[in-house]
Amino acid sequence: MQSPARSGTVTRGIQRRDGSIPNRSSSWRLNPGIEPHAHDFLEIAVIGSGYGRHVTSQGEHPLRRGQVIVLRPGAWHGFLDCADLTVANCCLSAQALRTELAALYDIPMLRRMLWTDPVASGTHGVAVTTVDPVAAEEAIAEIGLLERDLGADQGRPGRVLGRLVTVLGILADGRDPERETLESAIHPAVAATIARFEAAPARPWRLDDLARAVNLDPAYLGRLFGRHVGLTPLGFLARLRAERAATLLAHSTLPAARVGAAVGWDDPTYFARRFRTLVGLTPTEYRRRSRSTAHTQFSASAESTRKSS
Repeated sequence: MQSPARSGTVTRGIQRRDGSIPNRSSSWRLNPGIEPHAHDFLEIAVIGSGYGRHVTSQGEHPLRRGQVIVLRPGAWHGFLDCADLTVANCCLSAQALRTELAALYDIPMLRRMLWTDPVASGTHGVAVTTVDPVAAEEAIAEIGLLERDLGADQGRPGRVLGRLVTVLGILADGRDPERETLESAIHPAVAATIARFEAAPARPWRLDDLARAVNLDPAYLGRLFGRHVGLTPLGFLARLRAERAATLLAHSTLPAARVGAAVGWDDPTYFARRFRTLVGLTPTEYRRRSRSTAHTQFSASAESTRKSS
């Protein structure tokens, strides 16, 4: 598998100078593909025309026009044997998801797209759905405008946020309505528990203590989490810890054992086992792939040419 610098035409991603959201937006025409790689941000990739295969921890699958791939921080994937495969994506930092974009969690259709589906048990942080091809083309066009606004000499934070919300709205509307079983706004007890996890993921949380803090029975709190999040409370915590660990592995030189301790898994063996279960890679392999991504996929953008419109 060739690196993106030698893989045909890959439109360069444009990153905000001020670190605001989205962090990156780009459109690619892949020939022959991009080697499997990991990253510590959320990626939304929309598939257009062309051919190729998508590889994840779940195996290899042919790609079709209209597919939408959502990868949570810590997930990994690659594109193989591509022939003029059009892929347009938005990349959002984990920090933005916890801060500027946290309100998206309160919108049921977006909560399912960005959180519930890709963090479900056994997904390793990857969800693949299909939208109407017309919706896919609309989203790809809007991502192109988002890329333009991100690359503007003068900041356009309002337009950038508006474009991002438009992209998400197009994709949400394009999903099969029969798959959508929308819940109302997230239950306050679930929101309060998630806030506790976000504030201190390394704390040794117990379900009884969490339920007591919101004046609920532990079993009922678990049912609420299943309804609104798709995971148990402690299952959600484990996913959060894995995503925080992914960030540390990608951006620090801390030994893997210290990374595990920093997110609440003090035993190195247990940390390695849990991380592999949730991400599909060992901590060492994840670190290698995430750094390979930074040094090839995005550095290679300087050598690539922009996709013709």
